[in-house]
Amino acid sequence: MKILIVEDDVDIAMLERDYLEMSGFETEMISDGIEAERAILTGGWDLVLLDVMLPGRSGYDICRTVRELVDTPILMVTARGEPADTIRGLGLGADDYIAKPFDPSELVARVRAHIARYERLTGSRQEKGGSPIAVSGLEICPKSRRVLRGGEEIRLPKMEFELLLFLASHPNTVYSKDQLFQKLWGSDYVADSATVAVHINRLREKIEEDPKNPRIIETVWGAGYRFRDAGHNL
Repeated sequence: MKILIVEDDVDIAMLERDYLEMSGFETEMISDGIEAERAILTGGWDLVLLDVMLPGRSGYDICRTVRELVDTPILMVTARGEPADTIRGLGLGADDYIAKPFDPSELVARVRAHIARYERLTGSRQEKGGSPIAVSGLEICPKSRRVLRGGEEIRLPKMEFELLLFLASHPNTVYSKDQLFQKLWGSDYVADSATVAVHINRLREKIEEDPKNPRIIETVWGAGYRFRDAGHNL
């Protein structure tokens, strides 16, 4: 397993490297934001540890750019611990967020959990087969991980795709945020069900004609979310 450490504080980067390598991971360290973005886009990483405050290009900017192009878990590491910063990072496509100072053993545990979750989701999708799902004007292709609308592809990061695939596979069924969180992120994930709302909002921005008035992924107030398939009775 290969981890990219993007951190301009040498002491923190070496601490992350030492604990990860003692846990059996291979690591590479980069301290510059521009160089890190190029490295992430080359692919080949099992997870990226991404600091927010970097020379050249911020972690937020990097995440915004690479998230639509590279399907790799991103764990943001930063001194900022405000809820707004967490929501911003998750909204840009980060998979998790850990604030400095952190317990190195917790960092390793999160890295393991995210890699295991990605492998579990990928394996589950392969077991289910690759028959496309045509629903609500969308064509969802599990094997190729493509989503098409009117012949045009909508690019989705891994967790957004998995969330859409799950909901579309169970149309007109209401799921609470907690239920979706447990089914897709699992108990080994460190964050909470608020993560679901962030991913739902990102999905709506991409698949809805009017994200502020969604007609595909509906909010059922007090209950959760429902993928509406107009071709079937509710």
